[in-house]
Amino acid sequence: MRKNTISRKTKETEITCNINIDGLGIANISTGIGFFDHMLEIFSHHSLIDLELKASGDTHVDLHHTVEDTAYTIAQGILKSLGDKKGISRYGFYYTPMDDCLSRCVIDFSGRPELVWNVKLNLEKVGEMDTELFPEFFKAFTNEAKCNLHIENFYGKNNHHIIESCFKAFARSVRAAVKIDERAKDRIPSSKGTL
Repeated sequence: MRKNTISRKTKETEITCNINIDGLGIANISTGIGFFDHMLEIFSHHSLIDLELKASGDTHVDLHHTVEDTAYTIAQGILKSLGDKKGISRYGFYYTPMDDCLSRCVIDFSGRPELVWNVKLNLEKVGEMDTELFPEFFKAFTNEAKCNLHIENFYGKNNHHIIESCFKAFARSVRAAVKIDERAKDRIPSSKGTL
């Protein structure tokens, strides 16, 4: 089983994350940010990554540090679980419709961080969460997981649905990318021999 525990403590946040990327999608999430918890539970469920995460942060300032540091912690847990990345599929992509909207995510655990976020939202907040924090979450994840991550929403009206469809597409893409390819389980998925 590819699993581990990551802890992160700064003057702004304290986070503990138990992660199992060969799990069943069991989640126990507590960040103090309701909508964010909901998105992380969705991520766990659709990626089949077991995720137990407890975060506390300086939310009296704003939610930025908690969201960003949570992304760092999850990404670090996934990257550590991948080890030398031998046998992984490496790439994953998924389209997710949700009622009025359609979103796509494409990921490559390439060792090179790059985020492309092509999602337009027309509300400042969903629940208590600032919508500008969603690209910040994915940027932090990308930097720490050292992956290429492209997320695009093609159309949609409801901001909740747009964000949720992005998280579902992200989850399914990660699920595909970290899966062991039985035909190449003893090989690193790069012609260079390293990732």
